[in-house]
Amino acid sequence: MSFVKQSNANSAATILSKLSKRGIEGYFFETCEEAVKKALSLMPEGSSVSWGGSMSISECGLMDAVKAHNYKLIDRATAVTPEEKRTIFAQTVMADYYLMSTNAVTMDGELVNIDGFGNRVACLCSGPEHVLVIAGMNKVVLNVQAGLDRIRTKAAPPNTTRLKKDTPCARTGVCGNCFSPDCICSQIVVTRRSGIPGRIKLLLVNESLGF
Repeated sequence: MSFVKQSNANSAATILSKLSKRGIEGYFFETCEEAVKKALSLMPEGSSVSWGGSMSISECGLMDAVKAHNYKLIDRATAVTPEEKRTIFAQTVMADYYLMSTNAVTMDGELVNIDGFGNRVACLCSGPEHVLVIAGMNKVVLNVQAGLDRIRTKAAPPNTTRLKKDTPCARTGVCGNCFSPDCICSQIVVTRRSGIPGRIKLLLVNESLGF
């Protein structure tokens, strides 16, 4: 194991030790394959599953695995009209499992997220019976402020580029604290605890995933 991997493992152990007081279940895996296997074991086949916009859950192979198993998929990408989008979001709120990543996770076990429309953070806060959060160790930061800084400098600029948004960070790579119609930074949510113990499960992976 490389020195970086070992340091990551040490950091993960520190984070996991903080989660129980927050009502969040935590797991650490060396590889994506291990994390995906665990995620599938947490979701009985036949369960309804939905997800937020996340590169991490795609990169780690979880989306392919979910689609290959017997789950009831609630996929917002199938919506065409605004009415269909509302209907699918209502179904998502009632899903058995919601899959997402987090923009940052602090060393003290807090989840830090910034969202454009709020659907992702809304489901993190309330609605789906279970939330599985998959995050690479590249998302780990010291504290909430460092998490916000990370999102504005490391996550939002490439994400706006991916989504072809017309924002200052898409053009320059630097956050402009903008109010652009294309801004993806509308809602800031810090999850310091789960009101329902065990509802949120954090799966940390000793790899770099997403933005």
